[in-house]
Amino acid sequence: MRLSQLIVLGVLVGVGMGWWLRRDAGEPVAVARPAAPPAVAAAPEVAAATPRVGAAAPTAVPPSSATDAPSGLLLPVQGVLPSQLRDTFTDARSEGRVHDAIDIMADAGTPVLAVADGTVEKLFDSKRGGLTIYQFEPSGHWCYYYAHLQRYADGLAEKQVIKRGEVIGYVGSTGNASAEAPHLHFEVHVLGPEKQWWKGESINPYPLLQGGG
Repeated sequence: MRLSQLIVLGVLVGVGMGWWLRRDAGEPVAVARPAAPPAVAAAPEVAAATPRVGAAAPTAVPPSSATDAPSGLLLPVQGVLPSQLRDTFTDARSEGRVHDAIDIMADAGTPVLAVADGTVEKLFDSKRGGLTIYQFEPSGHWCYYYAHLQRYADGLAEKQVIKRGEVIGYVGSTGNASAEAPHLHFEVHVLGPEKQWWKGESINPYPLLQGGG
């Protein structure tokens, strides 16, 4: 063989021997690795419980008229103290009715006083209530009803402006009240938009008169 051929053959043999010796010595050899498993999809986030922009707001529930009541009422029978009152608002009456008022016991002829400023809306003589007064307060939101009067104060007239504490009548037993138990039947009504003196929602006067001695 020619010298040049021997040199090439020697180089090839040397390279092959070196690779073989490195493998036997434990030198790492590149190995194909398995593909990594696909990433697990992240769990979806729970949307926060917030109202949508532009969503209609919840409708407010109107307060009960029982919580819409006048304050500062004067006790309407002269000389009677708040401690003497008895709550008869829910007492039963004839024909399945509920009282819807309180009875303030007093001697016949005891002055009846206006519980607040207002106007005499109606003077009426009814079978049950006898001589009665319907008083509207200035805003026309509430009506005060006085019944079983012995008589009206001199000169009292419809549409007359009256002041808190003014004498408007006298305790009696007219209507269906017992002559042996004269008293003032007193009611408070929340008036509707029609402002009808004979029609309104009754609210209990008893707690309203506790500070009105």
